[in-house]
Amino acid sequence: MNLTIRQLQCFRDVMRAGSISEAARTLNRTQPAVSAMIASLEDGLGLSLFERQRGRLVPKAEAYYFLEETEVILERLSQSTRTMKEIGDLQQGRLRIACMPATAQWYMPKLLAEFVKDKPKLSASLMMRSSAIVEEWVASQQYDIGLCETPLTKNRAITAEGFDLDCVCALPIDDPLTAKPSITPADLDGFPMATLNTDHPTYLDTSKIFAQAQANLVQRFELRNFQPAMELVEQGLCYCICDPITAASYRDNHENRAAIVFKPFTPSIQLSISLINPAHRPLSLLAEDFRALISRRLHLLNAEFQ
Repeated sequence: MNLTIRQLQCFRDVMRAGSISEAARTLNRTQPAVSAMIASLEDGLGLSLFERQRGRLVPKAEAYYFLEETEVILERLSQSTRTMKEIGDLQQGRLRIACMPATAQWYMPKLLAEFVKDKPKLSASLMMRSSAIVEEWVASQQYDIGLCETPLTKNRAITAEGFDLDCVCALPIDDPLTAKPSITPADLDGFPMATLNTDHPTYLDTSKIFAQAQANLVQRFELRNFQPAMELVEQGLCYCICDPITAASYRDNHENRAAIVFKPFTPSIQLSISLINPAHRPLSLLAEDFRALISRRLHLLNAEFQ
């Protein structure tokens, strides 16, 4: 049995119109062509759907049953067509995003909100995990897009775009150091600092740079990520050399009530992060578009705090 969509549409229109002639006008086809289409449909089904009475087609009981099935099939096809068009127009689908803690509280939700605000049929899964777990999830194709600290080893199951983000120094808004165009280790010599844990690359680089400048790095607060440090800096308890994602998140969340000033730090301390996706499964058009938005914003991030 090789029924066609055109046969089903023709049958539906004949049933709706009540005659071959009316259906032919609806379909903009000749009456013989419509009659031939109905005959081929019956031949394909192996049963008669109509009785021929004085040149008219009178539907049998089987025709009414088949009409119900036909309506379901054609509506399903129509719905699928509309859905695929919405997917092609980036209006419908589901995004699966995994990101490291530094981006999960403000930065990534802001980008996601911007992306979906005119797409009411789009849904998303946004999960926060450590960078190692993010990499594992994306490599196993559980998530479409991941944002994590750059992996130390090559993983063939992912493709990655790397970003080296210049860290900035967070200062209380009324601190005298805010008058300087940039901050150096000498400016922070002996002052209390909030840093990440002592085995994190940013702490190791900070410690090395302070030592080279013969400045004393005083770690008053040791944290898992930089976000909590912002409250400590606001209270005047410490300074913090943090990544620009944390700085951008603080700035966007506080707007006119910001109590922190961010200044460039020299020499440069960088946080290396990667935007990753599965290597062996192409991204949907929707995921590719969102990935491109993240990439553009990360490329602009360093310039925002210079």
